[in-house]
Amino acid sequence: MIAGIDEVGRGCLAGPVLAAAVILDNRQPIPGLQDSKQLTAQQRERLAVVIRCQALSWSIGRAEACEIDQLNILQASLLAMARAYHGLAIVPNWVRVDGNRFPPIDAQGEAIIGGDASIADISAASILAKVARDREMIVADTLFPDYGFASHKGYPTVQHREALIQRGVLPIHRRSFAPVRSIIGCSQ
Repeated sequence: MIAGIDEVGRGCLAGPVLAAAVILDNRQPIPGLQDSKQLTAQQRERLAVVIRCQALSWSIGRAEACEIDQLNILQASLLAMARAYHGLAIVPNWVRVDGNRFPPIDAQGEAIIGGDASIADISAASILAKVARDREMIVADTLFPDYGFASHKGYPTVQHREALIQRGVLPIHRRSFAPVRSIIGCSQ
């Protein structure tokens, strides 16, 4: 039993960082798995349904914007990964994590740079995390329609930075991130 773990949302100015942990069923390979960034939103949505149906176990973990501000983005990402791992219904005997850091979990495994593009279980985790976070940001767009979250998903686009300047900082913004911190400084 091998679990793949990946996170999404590290570079965003708003919203949580999400991680997914997935244990795939080797008897049911899922064609088309790759790094979520290489897929269209429609492809990710379709694959996410297949992954959730066919995986032996999967889980989503998160760290909120306030936790990111308290811990820093690296530690919050590792926390989200640990939470995803602990949410699995099956305890794997090996864990593969995308990146160069292993989360604080009591498990054997390895961190693999670029694993989301080359390791099926990490690719599956990448897809589940991306789909879940994108959906959350679409909900945020309905709550805060003037910020454009449905289009930029919280990333630091020109549209997002302009909304921050014109409308101010929201509770879901990461106040420790320089572009947000500069807006807070201007408004005080």
